[in-house]
Amino acid sequence: NSNALEMKILYDDESFVAVNKPSGLLSVPGKEKPDSVYERILKMYPGISGPVIVHRLDMDTSGIMVLAKNKRAHKKLQEQFIERTAKKRYVAVLEGELTTSEGSIDLPLRVDLDNRPHQMVCYEYGKPAFTRYKVISRDNGKTRVHFYPHTGRTHQLRMHAAHPNGLNAPIVGDDLYGTRGNRLHLHAEQL
Repeated sequence: NSNALEMKILYDDESFVAVNKPSGLLSVPGKEKPDSVYERILKMYPGISGPVIVHRLDMDTSGIMVLAKNKRAHKKLQEQFIERTAKKRYVAVLEGELTTSEGSIDLPLRVDLDNRPHQMVCYEYGKPAFTRYKVISRDNGKTRVHFYPHTGRTHQLRMHAAHPNGLNAPIVGDDLYGTRGNRLHLHAEQL
């Protein structure tokens, strides 16, 4: 029941609102599921106008999402994402103990047409995707890392973690690229 998924407001002013999206809640309405961050924000702020959505988080990812309250704010926020001046930090728990302590992953991604919504690495048609990572701790066959995505491709962090040419260590609970768990251990903690 998605109504049980509590969404906390982290910041709120006349231009934009930042929320902590719970894992399991869609960013924007789906075909069968209208309940989403977008729908909830429209209900909470009746005076809101403009496109509202600046960026998205996967349904399974939790963490910070910003939403614009008017056209001008939307334009300004969108520019920051397009020009990649919006700095993002995610925390994730990976299956396996990484031997490196930091580095970067540069693997171009595109949708796997035969297996949507899965993404695949494709050097010919993929869009550039670049992620920096830093290990926080290793424990019991798992590694906690910070991810700093430079681009924002669909499933970028999930793919860069899981792919053999990436970290070869899927995010814990990743039902698409790893092993299903109680939840995806990926959280957008700074923006």
